[in-house]
Amino acid sequence: MKPVNGTPAPAPAASRPITWGGPTTPDRRLVSMFTKRSLTEPAKATSIGIVSSYPPTKCGIAAFTASLTGALLAGTPSMSVGILRIGSDSVLQADSQVVYELSGASMTDSRAAARVLNKFDVAIIQHDYAIYSGTDGDQVLDILAWLRVPVVLVVHTVLAEPTPHQRFVMEKLTESADAVVTMSRSGRSRLIDDYGVEPRKAMFIPYGASVVDEVGRVALQAHRPTVLTWGLLGPGKGIEWGIDALSAMSMDVPRPRYVVAGQTHPRVLAAEGESYREFLVRRAESQGVADLVEFEPGFISPRRLRELLGEADVVLLPFDSRDQVTSGVLTEAMASTVPVVATEFPHAVELLGDGRGGMLVPHKEPAAIAAALTRILVTPGLAAAMSAHNATMTSLVSWPAVASHYRQLFNALIRRPLAPGP
Repeated sequence: MKPVNGTPAPAPAASRPITWGGPTTPDRRLVSMFTKRSLTEPAKATSIGIVSSYPPTKCGIAAFTASLTGALLAGTPSMSVGILRIGSDSVLQADSQVVYELSGASMTDSRAAARVLNKFDVAIIQHDYAIYSGTDGDQVLDILAWLRVPVVLVVHTVLAEPTPHQRFVMEKLTESADAVVTMSRSGRSRLIDDYGVEPRKAMFIPYGASVVDEVGRVALQAHRPTVLTWGLLGPGKGIEWGIDALSAMSMDVPRPRYVVAGQTHPRVLAAEGESYREFLVRRAESQGVADLVEFEPGFISPRRLRELLGEADVVLLPFDSRDQVTSGVLTEAMASTVPVVATEFPHAVELLGDGRGGMLVPHKEPAAIAAALTRILVTPGLAAAMSAHNATMTSLVSWPAVASHYRQLFNALIRRPLAPGP
């Protein structure tokens, strides 16, 4: 595979040394922990290479990378970002940000990708086991071994019970990266406690969200209450428990409409077709709530998502996973000031555990979901108080704020003492 856009390929380097990352939250203290190359003109990272899935691939990591790229470029006009896109040639399309397309599992392809990354000031490796080739995505280790520039590893999945090989991949990645970013404090704790990551190296930077000044929510009393679940559909999303909850709600209060928005995950679609969505339709019919459940299939554009959030009184995240340390949907919902009901996965426990922005419910318990939805929808002032609390976090998770944290990290990494040559 050749670099696109004419990117030159320098000679490969020796294996990278293991170096140090940064503190928990990037701020001015981080910069002081490195030796500056110039006291009068501090070095700044002006070019960033990112290895990741990327649009038109439809997955959470692709969307994350596109949003982060846009925010980095918007906040720093002098910065350039190049994407090394992971995916199949058959589904890719031209994009000026894409400088290389990584579609093979060969050592040649991995080394070529590393040569491209070495042209940037800093490399970001977005990591999830499913997006790279090889066993548990271990192709990424081949790329990392050939990098000479500082590496920021952004981990989207931190398994509580990995297989031996999954643990091997994560430990090798975190050992060799200069900084390891996780998007929840629970994820950071798990990296330190379960994977032995050096605390100073493990960093928490929130998941970003698109924040607007006013969501424009419809007044609760002016319409039938609306519960929203959105995202890529597939087994494990737990939407069946939300459907069952509708039938468990008391007939003495208006039962909400339940909007399920989003397309089936491409991998699920390829393997199983629309069987999960069809299962949900049958579930709603068997529970006698088909008139309350509305499916909106297909890609949900950012504009349409803002409209859906404006109509929603509660966002429901009934995920089956007990292991999820990062949820962009949860962050987006709270940043949009909507109350949230979620199962007790780690990121939800972290953000909703105090009960101020929403409510936690046990996994796979429709009665508990029904009780939580009823309480939020009928208790005077409760939904408004939750919305007001969630509004306080919008400035912390806006993409400009998140991009600012990453820029501080990049600058600190390139100001560190230079590693001795091989």
